[in-house]
Amino acid sequence: MSTLVDDVGSFPLPVGIARETFNTAYAYAREAFSRGKHPEDDFTRDNFCKVLLDSFRKKLQAGLDVPNYPQQYDGIKQVSDVIHKAMDSGTFIVEEKDAFLPEVKVISAEAKSLSEEFGKKILLRVSLFGPMEQYLKEIGTTPYTDVLNGFAETIRRFAKNSVLDTKYLKTEVVSIDEPSFGFLNIAAGKDNLCGVLEKAFSFQGAKRQIHLHSSVMLPDLLSVRNLDVVSFEYAASPKNIDGVSKRVLEGADKQIRVGVSRTDIDSILAELYEKGISKPTAEQVAESPASIRKRFNFAKEKFGDRMTFTGPDCGLGGWPTQDAAQLLLQRTVRAVKGV
Repeated sequence: MSTLVDDVGSFPLPVGIARETFNTAYAYAREAFSRGKHPEDDFTRDNFCKVLLDSFRKKLQAGLDVPNYPQQYDGIKQVSDVIHKAMDSGTFIVEEKDAFLPEVKVISAEAKSLSEEFGKKILLRVSLFGPMEQYLKEIGTTPYTDVLNGFAETIRRFAKNSVLDTKYLKTEVVSIDEPSFGFLNIAAGKDNLCGVLEKAFSFQGAKRQIHLHSSVMLPDLLSVRNLDVVSFEYAASPKNIDGVSKRVLEGADKQIRVGVSRTDIDSILAELYEKGISKPTAEQVAESPASIRKRFNFAKEKFGDRMTFTGPDCGLGGWPTQDAAQLLLQRTVRAVKGV
């Protein structure tokens, strides 16, 4: 079985677009979509819609099989902004009509032109921070079951509403990201946490993936019944690959995504600085296809046909330029596909 190349999500803003300007345009876009309208004012279209679509094109141009929408707004705030409005009404559950990602709305509206431009049906990856990550940011580590379940239901609604399948666009993967899991955990038992994730993953129509930064507690999640793919970083954290085996995946009937190219930009820049390179080029920042290929081959040999997805470790939002981020994606595609 071939391994599809994707990315985890975040991507730099283009030169000339200030973070504050983009964030304001994002809020305007969400408000327009919540009223059932596509953004029509020039400010929102130029500083959110166009920025998003141009960034998404860069991912498609890189050759990714399943590009994630460019996550250029704070990943936690994508959901927590809406949760806070629900909290004003005394609930942690966001109404169905408000449980949407503006990025998915924009890409869906332009699916026909994107499909025609690239000559194929667009396979989309949708990522969002999960119920545990949201809970840690809002509440902390003390478990309150009703609140946890409220967060899980909200994430389920966001995920379900992101599953699209038209002539031009299909949501191939929905990834719930839990980067703190294994580092900072809610003080609840395994069964409770797995139950929260089962509720969040209670939707159909796309591969259901969980993305972790550590594989330490990954085995605990293999009992989540409606989870299809487990994912972790490997390129910058080589020991993670020891945390799970092909035999265990087969026993749980799960697939795996392994990150094979480094995205830990602060460490990369520090290493280059130690070599006397204080202003590195995109070619120096992005790993070589040979290095990526070596990791991919090792992971593929270990997991075989259970390894259905691969790509960079994590997102590229902190990278210095869009060109550098795109080059890493291109090199990852070349390495995996042997081009």
